[in-house]
Amino acid sequence: MRILLALLVVPALLSAQATPRPEDVATLDGIMKAYYDVVSGPVGSLPDPARDETLHHPKARITMLERRADGSATATMITLAEYYQRQGTGPRKEGFFEREVHRVTQRIGSLVHVWSTYESARTPGGAVFSRGINSIQLYWDGKRWWILGWTFDDERHGNRVPAEYLPRK
Repeated sequence: MRILLALLVVPALLSAQATPRPEDVATLDGIMKAYYDVVSGPVGSLPDPARDETLHHPKARITMLERRADGSATATMITLAEYYQRQGTGPRKEGFFEREVHRVTQRIGSLVHVWSTYESARTPGGAVFSRGINSIQLYWDGKRWWILGWTFDDERHGNRVPAEYLPRK
């Protein structure tokens, strides 16, 4: 039933591009902060797909890497609406706070690629239960930043975050 509800509700939430918060899209730092804000929240809070949509280009693609039993990966390309169909839009059953801890930015003209190392916890500043890297493609249209697409990979046994993507001590 929840999946059916998500299939009906999510496209309606993402059907018309809302006006973005100016602070979310005016700077690269602003859009990166908003990128993490929209996925974070305490137990019982709701995700914010409408705000998330204002960060993404209308044709943005998300690549979900899924692990096979043998450790190999398969990539599935989805839209932002499909992402929320998978994740759900109901109240969070657990707190989830993701924060950027390091960033490597590569830019040419209006095109930017960000390697954003993150940590995830159940409460703000709480014990870290996972970390990994978000690979995010963005562009500047002369007025604002847009997310064109992203994918991520979590740190796990045999797949550590490389030292050059960790904060310097």
